Amino acid sequence: MIKAGQIAKGMFLLFKNEPHLVVERDLVSPGKGAAFVRMKLRNIKTGFTVQQTAKTQDSVEECSVEYREAQYQYSDAESYHFMDTQSYDQVQIAMEGLEERKNFLKEGEAYQITYWEQVPIDIKLPTKMVFKVTEAEKAEKGDTVSGAKKPVVLETGFTVRVPLFIKEGDKVLVNTETGEYQERVND
Repeated sequence: MIKAGQIAKGMFLLFKNEPHLVVERDLVSPGKGAAFVRMKLRNIKTGFTVQQTAKTQDSVEECSVEYREAQYQYSDAESYHFMDTQSYDQVQIAMEGLEERKNFLKEGEAYQITYWEQVPIDIKLPTKMVFKVTEAEKAEKGDTVSGAKKPVVLETGFTVRVPLFIKEGDKVLVNTETGEYQERVND
């Protein structure tokens, strides 16, 4: 049990006896009354989100999870398929509720898989990842509006907006939480 004031984004909590990921967390200190925490929780099993508030001194149950490294193999219509790097066991994670992860999974890359009660429930992505640009429109001379951006397609098929100077074959750093371009990466 921890105090609600100690809750941070990315933590796992037991809410109604089911594991939930803290997606958003705001500490609210009104002028009158006690401070409280406003949270957005995503149910790991169903993918549904729920808004919850708790006073900072209330106790909440932290969910005990385990992380194991696994190599991403492929995905089908319903699941992501990984191989545990220690035991070489095949690990399957339901895509439901984790659809946006597909934009950032590269075949052969290792990721942290979150387990709850020996069941894989989540894929922990690095905050920032490098991707190769596979499709990019050419920037035309004269398109020099300050901060102008164009859409490009990354190796995973995800489309992101980047500055005009980015071309096909370049590598870019992308924030996996926001899906936004950060910078060009030079080898």
